[in-house]
Amino acid sequence: MAQGAAAKGEVRIAHVYSKTGPLEAYGKQTQTGFMMGLDYATGGSMMVAGKKIVVIEKDDQGKPDIGKSQLATAYGDDKADLAVGPSSSGVALALLPVAEEYKKILLVEPAVADSITGDKWNKYIFRTGRNSSQDAIANAVALDKAGVSIATLAQDYAFGRDGVKAFKDAVKKAKIVHEEYLPVSTTDFTAGAQRLIDKLKDQPGRKIIFVIWAGAGNPFKIADLDLKRYGIEIATGGNILPAMAAYKQFPGMEGASYYYFGMPKNPVNEWLVANHYKQFKAPPDFFTAGGMSAAIAVVEALKKTAGETGTNKLIKAMEGMSFETPKGKMTFRPEDHQAMQAMYHFKIKVDPAFAWGVPELVREIKPEEMAVPIRNKR
Repeated sequence: MAQGAAAKGEVRIAHVYSKTGPLEAYGKQTQTGFMMGLDYATGGSMMVAGKKIVVIEKDDQGKPDIGKSQLATAYGDDKADLAVGPSSSGVALALLPVAEEYKKILLVEPAVADSITGDKWNKYIFRTGRNSSQDAIANAVALDKAGVSIATLAQDYAFGRDGVKAFKDAVKKAKIVHEEYLPVSTTDFTAGAQRLIDKLKDQPGRKIIFVIWAGAGNPFKIADLDLKRYGIEIATGGNILPAMAAYKQFPGMEGASYYYFGMPKNPVNEWLVANHYKQFKAPPDFFTAGGMSAAIAVVEALKKTAGETGTNKLIKAMEGMSFETPKGKMTFRPEDHQAMQAMYHFKIKVDPAFAWGVPELVREIKPEEMAVPIRNKR
């Protein structure tokens, strides 16, 4: 009985993410950002509307079946009021029906596949992470010009396939001449690169390989195959700092990013950068910002419901809700609960003071400039 009474004074949030597995680096950043975001949004009290916030951590190991049972345990046995996560799009797709079965919110961060807020969506799903279409539309701003031939290189699972599909939908002027899909665990890119070169080398005009890759394996190794000889360039979106070490080989490379600590200018990002440096002697990374955004969204929603965790009350509070994040204002679109948010068109600069290629801001692409398709047939 005492347990139940105690729970009345708590908000229980499950965080299901890749503590281990291929996307461990992403999971770790999300978790750091999430805890910092709770600290920020509650003014250091870890309380909202008089209730204590309790975070229950679950490691999905990047495996859909494990994630599924972890989330069911969190909602069922751990009495989580809502959940946040996961790192992988493949895991996320397995979690969506669990949220529906338990009739509890799953706030997706940072899994990207369009299908999560698209054809596999249900009303319990919200997402602060960007989706494939937002990535694609933003990258098209940088690359979609007449006389350009583009071949895509992506991983053969939901993230890669949805990413390429969205990119093809977003590209209006350039020509997509080839799609290359490789296994998630690929380390030798030679055969794939050869196919890409063969498809591009005789095209007229500017030739680009657009890379959509997550986790291990370094697809930028394809640069070693003397792409310059054929006048082929590489382009890609933003990434975590360790992965952007490879960008140093590509000064002037253009693309669009979800986040880089030096780009957004707002009080939330200033707080994140300053406190992250203080705590870790390093800047916050790509997914740290996302974790923080998710935490702020949860706290803002609970402020609106005065701490009530009933799912329908939360959904009502969150649909159309705007909140300030390290990326500026985000708004949950009522139709599919996808957070509309800014993206950043960048150009890579090599600075010896940094271990990674520095994405210099060309311009911020505002949410209202991106016609992000609604794909959930609601």
